Amino acid sequence: MSTKVVVVNGPNLGRLGVREPDVYGHQNLEALRRDCRDWGAELGLEVEVRQSNDEGEVISWMHQAVDEQTPVVMNPAAFTHYSYSLADAAAQVTDAGLPLMEVHISNPASREAFRRHSVISPVATGTITGMGFYGYRLALESVAHLLERS
Repeated sequence: MSTKVVVVNGPNLGRLGVREPDVYGHQNLEALRRDCRDWGAELGLEVEVRQSNDEGEVISWMHQAVDEQTPVVMNPAAFTHYSYSLADAAAQVTDAGLPLMEVHISNPASREAFRRHSVISPVATGTITGMGFYGYRLALESVAHLLERS
């Protein structure tokens, strides 16, 4: 039996492969979906990848994760820097004892000043940055590891 994990991607990540390929790479969201499902299967995880430009929808997904006891891998994208409402919802995930791994394709610390602060990191179980799509694999491996320990 597989453990379900939801991979949540925030605004503009539906434009992967088109938007700033020098920063985010040339692969699109569908490639990320496929990679995450394959990596999850190797780890005994059933992975569902979602993306939304709507902050309210992403918050609702955090509530759903708590209600369904589902671990989360999240790339909050621009919500990272200012969405206190998403941070509050993400805190409910970790408060419920579920892993919540924050992941960023690029390294926000090496980019513009406004990107260097995350309101999500303080409530996340861990954060992985700057590893491209491979960061999602590391995040899924982290979730699998944390679930084995619990």
